[in-house]
Amino acid sequence: MKTIKYTITAIAAALIILPTASAYAKGDDDGDKRHRAQIEFAGPAELTPISELLKDTGFFSERDAIVEGYFIKQLNEDTYIFSDGESEIQVELEKRARFEGTLTPDTHVRIYGEFEGGKTPEIEVERILAL
Repeated sequence: MKTIKYTITAIAAALIILPTASAYAKGDDDGDKRHRAQIEFAGPAELTPISELLKDTGFFSERDAIVEGYFIKQLNEDTYIFSDGESEIQVELEKRARFEGTLTPDTHVRIYGEFEGGKTPEIEVERILAL
């Protein structure tokens, strides 16, 4: 009888604790990301020339990058060619990347993302800021 009582108590405790712990784990991380995404700073930033990124195109090359320039050509729904005026690179817009308005080849922007080397080096764009 004691074993059944302890088993029922343990199951009840797990059912109470597990959903609460899961909610805390999800809520903190997602909430922080949403809050940071709302901040737009248009002042000076440490920019990386595209030519410097293209020097390291190893298969496992990855680094954060901030680049300024123009979207010059659309390749498909979320892939573009981006130019900083001297070099060009393929960029892929992540689902969370947003831009108010219409992008044209004359729209000067700053993109924030992750550069990945490999056969087709690209920047996975997380955020776009109009300048």
